[in-house]
Formats: sequence, C-alpha cells, structure tokens
Amino acid sequence: MVVARTLPDLEQLDAETLRVLLRATHEQLLSHQDEVEHLKLLLAKLRRMQFGRKSEKLERQIEQLELKLEELETTKASRDSQLPPVSEVSQKPISRRPARQALPEHLPREVKTYEPKEDACPDCGGHLRKLGEDVSEVLEYVPEHFKVIRQVRPKMSCSSCERIVQAPAPNRPIERGLAGPGLLAHVLVAKYCDHLPLYRQSEIYARAGVELGRSTLADWVGATSRLLAPLVEAISRHVLATPKLHADDIPVPVLAPGNGKTKIGRLWTYVRDDRPAGDETPAAVWFVYSPDRRGEHPRQHLGSFGGFLQADGYAGFHHLYDGGQIQEAACWAHVRRKFYELQVAHASPIAAAAIERIAALYAIESEIRGRPPEERLEVRSTRARPLLESLRSWLEKTLAQVSRKSEIAAAIRYALSRWRALLRYCEDGRLEIDNNAAERALRAVALGRKNYLFAGSDAGGERAAAIYTLIGTAKLNDIDPEAYLRCVLERIAEHPINRIDELLPWNIQIESQLPLTTGTHA
Repeated sequence: MVVARTLPDLEQLDAETLRVLLRATHEQLLSHQDEVEHLKLLLAKLRRMQFGRKSEKLERQIEQLELKLEELETTKASRDSQLPPVSEVSQKPISRRPARQALPEHLPREVKTYEPKEDACPDCGGHLRKLGEDVSEVLEYVPEHFKVIRQVRPKMSCSSCERIVQAPAPNRPIERGLAGPGLLAHVLVAKYCDHLPLYRQSEIYARAGVELGRSTLADWVGATSRLLAPLVEAISRHVLATPKLHADDIPVPVLAPGNGKTKIGRLWTYVRDDRPAGDETPAAVWFVYSPDRRGEHPRQHLGSFGGFLQADGYAGFHHLYDGGQIQEAACWAHVRRKFYELQVAHASPIAAAAIERIAALYAIESEIRGRPPEERLEVRSTRARPLLESLRSWLEKTLAQVSRKSEIAAAIRYALSRWRALLRYCEDGRLEIDNNAAERALRAVALGRKNYLFAGSDAGGERAAAIYTLIGTAKLNDIDPEAYLRCVLERIAEHPINRIDELLPWNIQIESQLPLTTGTHA
C-alpha cells in the first residue's frame, strides 16, 4: 500500500472517508509492526546459526538485517514524534512498549534543584513552606563516561491559603525522553561521524553497565533528526545565498522495500566556502538525499541559486547552465586525476608531462590562497594564463599524435571538451581551481558506507543527509560536532523558530563540557 506523506484536510472529509483513512492507517501500522517482529525472529535465528563455524556471508546478512531493523524503528520514532501525546489518544495503542528500567545505581548522580521563582504565594503573598518534591532522572553522557542528572523540584505550600508553588519541569530535547542532550549528541556523532551503527553502540554501552537497546537508540535518532530539521533548512538557505557554489554527489546503497535487495540512492553535497578567496563568511555544507541520480534533483535543489557552480562533468548538471542563471566552473583535479591514473597504470610519459604542467598551475594557487579576489585574479592573469595557453597547444598537438582510441586520447579530449569552463577560474578571483571543497565533504560518507554497508530506507537516507549537514558544517567552522549538537539540543526545544539562525554553528556560543560534580544547583 502506498500512503501519502501528508494528510488531507481532515476537516473537509466526511465520516465514511475518515473511516476508510483510519482503517488504511491501522493496516499500515500493523504491517509495519509485523515486519519488525519478523526481522527480530529472523535475526534471532541467524544468531543461533552463528555458533560453531562462522560464515562471512552470514555475518553480512546479520549486519544488513540489523541495519534494516534499525531504520524501521528510527523511521517509526520520527513519524511518532508528529503524533499527539498518548494522553490525547483515547484508543488502546497497537503495541505496548516494555516498562522503562530504572537507571543503573552505580552511575554517579548530579543533583540539580529547580526552586520556584516566587518568594511568596502568588495568590495571597503568604509565606511558602516546603510540602515535598518531585524527582526525575535523565541519563546523560559526558565524554568518557555516563552520569545521571537528578532533577529535583521542591513543592512549596503557602502557609496562609495552601496554594502549591513549584518550578516547571525543565524542557527535554525529546518530550518525556530519558536521554539528555549530551547523550543524544553522542549517539548521533557515533552513528554519522564515527560510523558506528546503533546495534554496535548498544553493545558498547552495555559494557559500561548501561542497557540501551537498539530500538531505544533508534527512537532517539528518529525524534532528534525531526527536531533538528529547521536548523538544516537554515543551513541550506545560507549555502545557497552565495555567488559561488561547489557541488558533487556520491552513490549510497539503499535497501529496497519488499525484496531485501539494495538499490542505488544518491547523496548530493553543496558547499559554500569562500575562505580561500579571503572572505570571512562562514563556510557550510548542505547534504540532500535522492533515490536516484536523475538530473531533475540538482535542478530542484538549485532552483533559487544563481552564480558559479563548481562541479565535475556529470551530464545532469549541464541543463543547469542553459538559461545563464548558473555558470559552469570546471574542476582541474578531475583532469589531473585522469592523467594520474594513466601514469600509475602504464608509466606514461605523456601523462607525466601533463601532470607536471598542471602542478605548475597548482603551485600558483598555493601562493595566493587566502588573498583577496582582485589580487588572485591579477596573479592568475599574468602567470597562470600563459601556462594554460601553452598547455592547450600541447594537448592539441599531442592528441594528433596518439591513437584516437587510446586512453591517453580520452584523457586529453576530456580536458579539451571542457576547456572554456576550465579557464573560468582565471576570469573571477572568487573561484577555485578545482572542486575539492565538495569532494572533502563527501569523504565522511565514503567512510560510512564501508562500515554500515547501506542506508536502510529512503527515509534513512534523508536522515543521514540532515545529520551530515550539521556535522559537516560544524567541522568546516572548526567546531567539535558533538559539542555543537549537545549545545543545540539543550536549547532547540524551546527556541523560537523565527530565530533559528541563532543556533547556526557560527552564531551559537558553545559551552565547554563541565566536569562531573555532585551537589545542588538553583
């Protein structure tokens, strides 16, 4: 069954249509629950088969099922975060979660006491006496260890009119959630920056005496990614508000629904980084997921962008340049790479000569990196231009001397066919000689693919793109991504949406992690 991502206007539907919609939703939830239970049973069976002789194929199959189950549970958590609180739902839930276990007694406790703001009864002005207190606990993670924050809220009673006064409960990143912002940040960074799937994190935490099941961690990732969505949108606006943009993409295996096989999705990256041209505007990266590589995706992503696009020769980008709103700036690193591969494989003297000529262009760039655009343009005009003219003449002459079907001819044609776009960096001092800014942003994704094999679903790919955006942007601004996410998650739940830019990495004040202490804090 295919279900729309957005609900229709319920106020406009008649009773019969509402009943049909409710039955369809109920069937979908039951199907989802059945799939989760089936995967759990299959995993248990495969684990039993592991004992004795181990099989690499079996290990990989278990890892794939673990990740699929992880994505299903995370997607459910993300969807559930949009639903009304349980208290507002009159019907019995479809599935019942196990009772929450008490937090381990061996963990150190940090007591924070939230006293009422009122010194006297707000009704009659009478003296307040202590009536009791409410105590709740939050599991928090400080680098290298866990701790429990005991939140104490004394209840004060008016001696004159019996009015009860108490401080409001502090907001949590996830409503009624057990995890503190530091722990949530640690789980996200471990999964998307350190490439540790949730089931492996669960095993690590168990060694520290803290039982956090994969499904619990999946709930946290799903709910937190939805909470951070406005911040990702703010970064995308910042990235696109530039006259020069770097773009690239990378394939991501994604589990196809129904058959257990993988399809190839895509992660697109768009980088704004003008620091090499002496611009102090904060750098940022925006990742976007798509289920395929069709050219319509970059056209949609860059619909509001106008300026120079530094990218590779992917055909899907070519339509962006038709209207003149976006101008192409090609990448010399891609040209050099084709000759380098020939040099490594065949020790080609022609490839070696091409690499040497391109290296002279890069030597000029290393001298002017960080200088103002006007100065960069002047140096390129006087020193790089003559080298480029000589290089083109040499390439054309060499192409006429080699076999048209040879690999070296293909490498030369690649450069000559893009020559106009390859020269563009010599026409504007803001441009770079290559697209390495985008390629650097994709390295984290390439490392992650080796560890967790694939994304569990299209929704999982979208979540990965969102968290990669936040982590990558923090890194570009020399900020520890875990410290940044911890600081954001401490504030975002109650932060005004129209002031979301205040939580961008270059605007927020990152508080250093305080050492573990115990005591009372007002």
